[in-house]
Amino acid sequence: MFRTDVQERRPRRAAARLPASCEVAVLGGGLAGMATAARLQAAGVSTVVVEAHGHVGGCAGYYRRRGFSFDVGATTMVDFEPGGVGAELLAGIGMDPVPGEALPGYVGWLPDRKVTLYRDTLAWHRERLRVLGDSAAHRAFWTRLDRLAQVFWDASRAGVRLPMRRPADMLHNLRALGPRGIPLARHLNTTLGDALVRHGLRDDKPLTGLLSMLVEDTVHSTVDRAPLINAALGVTIRGAGLTRADGGMRGFWRRFLAHYRGMGGRLLVGCRADRVTGRAGAFDVHTRLGVLHARQVVSALPAATTARVVPDLARPLRPYLERDAGDMGGAIVVFLGVPEDEVAGQEFTHHQLLQDYDRPLGDGNNMFVSVSAPGDTDSAPAGERAVMISTHTGLAEWEGLPDADYEVRKRAIGERLVSLARRVHPNLGERARVWEVGTPRSYERFAFRPGGAVGGPHQSPRNANQNAVPHSLGVPGLWLVGDSTWPGLGTVACALGSRIVADEVLRAGYRTESYR
Repeated sequence: MFRTDVQERRPRRAAARLPASCEVAVLGGGLAGMATAARLQAAGVSTVVVEAHGHVGGCAGYYRRRGFSFDVGATTMVDFEPGGVGAELLAGIGMDPVPGEALPGYVGWLPDRKVTLYRDTLAWHRERLRVLGDSAAHRAFWTRLDRLAQVFWDASRAGVRLPMRRPADMLHNLRALGPRGIPLARHLNTTLGDALVRHGLRDDKPLTGLLSMLVEDTVHSTVDRAPLINAALGVTIRGAGLTRADGGMRGFWRRFLAHYRGMGGRLLVGCRADRVTGRAGAFDVHTRLGVLHARQVVSALPAATTARVVPDLARPLRPYLERDAGDMGGAIVVFLGVPEDEVAGQEFTHHQLLQDYDRPLGDGNNMFVSVSAPGDTDSAPAGERAVMISTHTGLAEWEGLPDADYEVRKRAIGERLVSLARRVHPNLGERARVWEVGTPRSYERFAFRPGGAVGGPHQSPRNANQNAVPHSLGVPGLWLVGDSTWPGLGTVACALGSRIVADEVLRAGYRTESYR
């Protein structure tokens, strides 16, 4: 899929027939789209998911090569433990938990030290004070962050709704936050950098370096721009539970899709939605296979794509797209299929590395190394392991490159990431059976992300929470969900967004009107 030495393949063509009609058409089969469709199908609403790629998953998807299964974006499921947002999704659609590896944590490799980010709360509290500082300022800072995280994890699981568009949303959120959480809402316009300054810790390089890595991965932002509440949630995702499904994302999707189809849900792959016309109760979704009639439409496509495909949403989306145009970013991923002994000797299967405190993050300075679990033969043949090395990148340096220059840049960044990952696994890649590289161009071509941008805009107070793209732009029967909308990127955010949108779709109804 993302090769350095052969021509990349296009998605396979759709084989399924286009249904004549459904109650809700969902555009895009990533996690947000599939979760929304599954929730509605479980509620007795007929759904059809229209997906341009050859299989579902989007930026939480996968691809296969020579017996290996590689995750192309998300490598773990967040908050799928009992009581979590992901667990609520599965329970809500009547699906059993997905078997997998509950990660005990992972290791953060800073330029001058290592810190183990334990899943266990007490172990993590001890570790961060031991490695990052045990002053009164450090303790006060972590106490503030922990309190924010706990309150807003609880609020997320209670289905908090943002941005608030009507009095009912405010009342719902007051109940979700509860008495102890309401005063903390004052931090909506505060950044993580503000909190560090307040505690006199902004110049603490190890602490700021670790936080920088974590917020870039979770809210695609910097310490000084990341909203404090969102950053607090991102920094504490291990406590919410990280799970890697058996077989990686392919294993997750195989089970999820079987359940969705078992409920009567229909999926069209290799079938791009070109245009949506009509009105609430009588929409037409135009595809290359024909026209699908639907009473309501949910777009789980990136906001820029939604504006092109759904003309009725182009005008209300324009201010958001113009605002966020300079805040998009991309990713580089190296995929390795290696003998097991190349990744032996480490207690943890996941590692995050920072090379230089003083350099900007991205392009290897902050990268994540994920290794499939021992014995997971759905991810790799027996005696071998699947490895994914990912880092953020800017989009401009990949735009408009001639093919020859693109291949040189692609190979160079792939070799750089593998060499940096050898800090963890010294012999990594020496006998790789698979060595392939994904770039923004790969995400544009295979995941249909405009310009190769992934994960929605970099979050800041000006575009997050109350200022985020809402799930409804006021056009009856048309809804948005996914990483372009609140709460943003990540599996837990998409699961939460799907819950909000499914509830709104059910509330709107449009069931009394007939199809055209």
